Amino acid sequence: MRCLAICHSELVIRILEQVLPPSFDADFLVESRPLARRLHDAGVAIAAGDLRKTDTYLKADLSPNTCIIVEDNGRQTLRRVLQAIRDAGGTMVYVLGTPTGKGNGDAQRREDRLREQFPELGFLSMAELLGGPLVTEVSRSLTRARVQQFQRYFNDADRVLILLHNDPDPDAMASGLALRNLLRRTRVTAIIGALQGVTRPENLRMANLLDIHVEIIKPEALPEYERIAMVDVQPHYFSGLIDRVDLVIDHHPPQAGYSAVFRDIRPDYGSTCTVLTEHLRAVDVSISERTATAMLYAIKSDTLFFNRQANRVDLEAFSYLYPLADAAMIRKMEGAEITFERLEYVTRAQQTGLSGEQVFCAFLGRLPREDFMPYVADFFLQVEDVKWTIVSGIVNDTLVVSVRNLGYRRNAGEMVRKLFADIGSAGGHRAMAKAVVPLQAFIDRHGPVADDQINPLIREMALQFLHDHGPAEKKKDTART
Repeated sequence: MRCLAICHSELVIRILEQVLPPSFDADFLVESRPLARRLHDAGVAIAAGDLRKTDTYLKADLSPNTCIIVEDNGRQTLRRVLQAIRDAGGTMVYVLGTPTGKGNGDAQRREDRLREQFPELGFLSMAELLGGPLVTEVSRSLTRARVQQFQRYFNDADRVLILLHNDPDPDAMASGLALRNLLRRTRVTAIIGALQGVTRPENLRMANLLDIHVEIIKPEALPEYERIAMVDVQPHYFSGLIDRVDLVIDHHPPQAGYSAVFRDIRPDYGSTCTVLTEHLRAVDVSISERTATAMLYAIKSDTLFFNRQANRVDLEAFSYLYPLADAAMIRKMEGAEITFERLEYVTRAQQTGLSGEQVFCAFLGRLPREDFMPYVADFFLQVEDVKWTIVSGIVNDTLVVSVRNLGYRRNAGEMVRKLFADIGSAGGHRAMAKAVVPLQAFIDRHGPVADDQINPLIREMALQFLHDHGPAEKKKDTART
């Protein structure tokens, strides 16, 4: 990120050089030409000019995404400096307060007067800068600018589709609600839809309790919408059906092969709802109790309550949403996790699965829904001495493979992409991944395969990948669980 610091003293310049993060490409601008020459000779990226003239900042090649820090040394010329920056197109401006000898009351009144004339300003003290909030403030400003861009872009559309992946989970449904809120639309003007509807018991329970309507969208109806946004999914998931969208917000690894007017993809986040929490906060949108409850449940669900693929921003989003949400409603939604139907497939996996080298593999046969596979994979990941679970099954004419991983040296998403991406849809994170492969494509590659041969074949492929990509885990003799 480019940063332009407008300073009056060498001390402040030297401090900023030390405290600005490496991601900030910092240039300095001063009024004193002797100071500029001396620091330039010392290797500082610095120039001199009249700080009260717009042309000075035009020459500095400002853009709306340039972070501008203006040292306030207490002089009356500050207003003229700020006006010149505004006239040159600067929008992300922070005033850095330095000691001036005035009392706190005078400083506050001065700041209040500046806010009246320049409401877009941010204010930082030197102590705050040394504490590191500048990165947070700039990040929020960038998010605000990005959100306002796609808000304007969607504003003039009569029909908007917020498209989720097939059989939407809590993160997808809650992200759909959040985006509709962010775009200031209703369920009539922004449809939350999916090509295949909700089927998993706990997800149906969430949809019913929170009155989330996911409309089934036929592929031929997609051109009827003026704008299409995707949340918690990217177009590659739909196997070439959609190659251009207006907005993508996701937390899965970025994929190629499509175009988007706007995209915000953050694979280091544990939930798409975490991304949308930042969006809502950046533009000060009020979050209703229903939306906050859905988003909180989604973050909790997607990160397994911060036991999987979670980081600081997920915790911050959870903390922000918690007082806005209905905790009793979340407990009620969670009550549908265990069913006898799911336990039946856990038993089937236990009876037929293969375990060895800290890898558990099971084939569940032909199933009515694909949610049984990730459930069983998560269940057996809790078994002692198991670090990988690979659970597969056939839904309709599609082979679905769900992978979970407790290890840190190898990547589940990389595994499924390596094994299946050329014949189906495959991807995910380090700790969790999925492949969806047409059964005929699997047969074309491996030849006629009976159902009872699928699990040994997938297991052999997975173990070969693990052996080829890093040191082997502690080995044990293969045994039926």
